[in-house]
Amino acid sequence: MDVVTTEEPSRPAPAPSAEPASPPPGHAGLGVRLRNAARQALPALAAYAVIRLIGVLAVYVWARNLGVSPGQRLTRSDATYYLSIAQHGYDGYAKTQSDMAFFPLYPGLVGVLERIVPLSPRDVALIVAWLGGLAAAWALFAIGAYLHDRRTGVLLAALWAALPHAIVESMAYSETLFTALTAWSLYALLRRQWLAAGVLCLFAGLTRTTASSLIPVVGLAALIAVVRRRDGWRPWAAMLLAPAGWLAYLAWVGVQTGRPDGWFHIQSAGWGSSFDFGVYTFQRGREVLAQPAAPQMLVVSVVALLAVMFFVLSVLDRQPWELLLYSGLLLVTTLGSAGYYHSKARFLLPAFALLLPAAVGLARAGRARAVTVLVAVTAFSTYFGGYLLLIWTRSP
Repeated sequence: MDVVTTEEPSRPAPAPSAEPASPPPGHAGLGVRLRNAARQALPALAAYAVIRLIGVLAVYVWARNLGVSPGQRLTRSDATYYLSIAQHGYDGYAKTQSDMAFFPLYPGLVGVLERIVPLSPRDVALIVAWLGGLAAAWALFAIGAYLHDRRTGVLLAALWAALPHAIVESMAYSETLFTALTAWSLYALLRRQWLAAGVLCLFAGLTRTTASSLIPVVGLAALIAVVRRRDGWRPWAAMLLAPAGWLAYLAWVGVQTGRPDGWFHIQSAGWGSSFDFGVYTFQRGREVLAQPAAPQMLVVSVVALLAVMFFVLSVLDRQPWELLLYSGLLLVTTLGSAGYYHSKARFLLPAFALLLPAAVGLARAGRARAVTVLVAVTAFSTYFGGYLLLIWTRSP
């Protein structure tokens, strides 16, 4: 069948303008878009930085009064393994508690930067963690603002900064880097930016084992897009990229140990960590609540209960399924594992989406009420952070 074309009447050419035409919003330069996004996120970044600065200053003053090094306390426990990997590489499979249990991206970044900047490895490790915290706060703001409004985004970042175990966000640990990569990956997923979601998930898989909670979310979202024939080849790419980092590191450890389950064997035999569907967590939690226990153990028990409660509230609030699935898998992974009961609240730090119901509620409650709540939780987080580093003798 022939296609009949018609021509519109000719129109006079527009008069030349003295000002150059501005590019359409969708074609604005990357630098312009980045500056605009940073300007929008500035209140969230400022709130996060102020709350964390209060926590670090409190540790500094407290440590000085006790005659101990604040920097040493901020780089204790797991941080010593990260610093060792950054400076000397992995120790191999000979040791009972092999440091191959720790994923490579965070110590790798520290090792690379330490060789090109005039700072000590300890300082570089802290700076990388702090920058990761700011990147995570930015991502949390972006998610909160995208799903609700700017005030919710600011409060989401502020609440994450004021969690009981938020001092870990200021330590030489990988939680901030992992949360940043995970949150930006989920944000990209919500916006159907498949390549960004896949690449960020790949790097998250090189950061912590709990990327196993993110990979299925990216994979399932991409699979749905493929079935619905949306967005062409990009969902296919995201599906392939998402598990690549996580699987690559597990494969490398398998080669080093000479057994395909090498990483899981190290976790079980060397570090006493395995998956038992929550039996250990339930039994240990019941013991903690039934007899006198250290404040750390009580707080962990309360945080675990609150995490489950906030997950139910997230379901009732009809959060996007991508966030619900990620939060649910992270809860199962953390609470379903045996061992390290005292660290389970720290392991839940990347479950930022569980804070959305609280952020939404505070945003609707008004500024005065929101500030009152933030001041109270910041005060407790500040004290408890000092307790974790200066009184509690085990890892936070």
